[in-house]
Amino acid sequence: MTIEEMRKGYEEEVSYQKHMLKNLGYWFQLCTAVSGIGIVSIYFFHAKNLWLNILGIVLFIFGAIGMLLFGYVGWRGQQNIKAIVDDYEKKINYLRKKMRKSPK
Repeated sequence: MTIEEMRKGYEEEVSYQKHMLKNLGYWFQLCTAVSGIGIVSIYFFHAKNLWLNILGIVLFIFGAIGMLLFGYVGWRGQQNIKAIVDDYEKKINYLRKKMRKSPK
């Protein structure tokens, strides 16, 4: 494997990871909207309709749990991208040092 092939592979992996983080952002936004709908439902139906109030509470809880989950997964994904970039830099530096030391 050449350095160029390794660089291309790492770039593809980082691109894929960033795409997946973007998708997680969409899921986080969906959970935020669900939680917001729950809050609005709780606010408007707290004394008028018991079932809509309960539905609002359930939506709020599911939305909040989803936001926590996707927020944590996104944070871990960012750490994963940093680890991939650091690993790439370490390998490139090692290979460059090795190439300088080896006789031609």
